[in-house]
Amino acid sequence: MDFADEQPKLLMLMYGLIAFVVVVGGLLLLLDVVPAWFARRREAQLVAASASGAPLPRRRKQREGLFALFFLLPTVLLLTVGLVVPAIRTTMLSFMDRSSNDWVGLGNYEWMFSDGSIVRVLINTLVWVLLVPLVAASFGLLYAVLVDKARFEAVAKSLIFLPMAISFVGASIIWKFVYAYRGEGDQIGLLNQIVVSLGGEPKQWLLESPLNTLLLIVIMIWIQAGFAMVVLSAAIKAIPADIVEAARLDGVTPWQMFWQITMPSIRPALIVVVVTLSIATLKVFDIVRTATNGNYDTSVIANEMYNQAFRYGESGQGSALAVFLFVLVIPVVIYQIRNLRQQREG
Repeated sequence: MDFADEQPKLLMLMYGLIAFVVVVGGLLLLLDVVPAWFARRREAQLVAASASGAPLPRRRKQREGLFALFFLLPTVLLLTVGLVVPAIRTTMLSFMDRSSNDWVGLGNYEWMFSDGSIVRVLINTLVWVLLVPLVAASFGLLYAVLVDKARFEAVAKSLIFLPMAISFVGASIIWKFVYAYRGEGDQIGLLNQIVVSLGGEPKQWLLESPLNTLLLIVIMIWIQAGFAMVVLSAAIKAIPADIVEAARLDGVTPWQMFWQITMPSIRPALIVVVVTLSIATLKVFDIVRTATNGNYDTSVIANEMYNQAFRYGESGQGSALAVFLFVLVIPVVIYQIRNLRQQREG
């Protein structure tokens, strides 16, 4: 290896390491060293006042306000730079043309709801949002009820939760092998091999619309069902034992126990699961990108936003899709905040 040719790369690596040390060191200084110094100083003042019999020093409200501002400033700065400014900039770009020089008003939004291919993207996203949270939460609840207090509960939960440890890209590659097609004869794809063994004909599953969208949704459900199971299982175990025992003494059936005791008790956890899955589904990108690249009528908003902004150079249209996605997420977030607030007040 010629070090002379690699010198610019090594310098960039060194600069990156220096920047990392400076940033991490600065954060540690702000969040650990400085507060610890103030705490030790306050403790020394209290000890000195106690030893001399002098009145204890009082905290000044103004100083406390400055101290709180000192802690909030890094967070506010990061939120401003990383969220507020890009959101404002993206909103402005959504009203401009592809060159980001001329204003087009609502033209990009009119294009979004009038172009047939984009309407298909919106419909696909709607199908994702309707199916993934409901089906994944249902499977998670089913797993939680069936596995609860089973003999091999820990092992079963570990196996069910295992897909959560796999990235969306990795899971998509795994399932592409499941859906793989190899013409006639022996198949390498599990699904086609099962079809052939039953006397059917192999298919190119990911090319057939709208079936391909449903098959991609299966990947998301497979990943997220474990998350739903863990949360709902914890909620089921948190149900007071005296309530369960009283219901059994009253002679309720298992079906009545589920609907009259279990479901009302785990409702807050179930809402959290559905809301979390809804937000994750609205932002889904990796699965579609890896499995089909958005082709064959499988694209969703996040994938199409990327295509318009970075592949086709249509920054205005890509920004309009980003703003629309942001608007879709807001009601879900507001509902979750109100729900959490009601739980605290209740």
